[in-house]
Amino acid sequence: MGKYVLTYQGGSMPESAEEGEKQMAAWMNWFGSLGAAVVDGGNPFGPSMRIAANGSAAEGGAAALTGYSILAADDLASATELAKGCPQLVSGGTVDVYETFDVG
Repeated sequence: MGKYVLTYQGGSMPESAEEGEKQMAAWMNWFGSLGAAVVDGGNPFGPSMRIAANGSAAEGGAAALTGYSILAADDLASATELAKGCPQLVSGGTVDVYETFDVG
């Protein structure tokens, strides 16, 4: 069983408190449907900084990521199938799935 990081990009912000509650319920329902596969539900991202090889820093990362989650799955294909139910997709965003590796 491996670990897979889901990174989120784009999507729309709720236009009202009611819409925000609906979006949160969709996320909680999705996490609930995944059960033990959820290693870390993650969080949305706020402002970011990018550091260049020369040490200079600038506001904002080029990828414009909006959040992350970590799942456990048998392989990348299985993790990708789990990600297809993500509410991020309903709000017009995208999900990238990355396999992580233990280095210790």
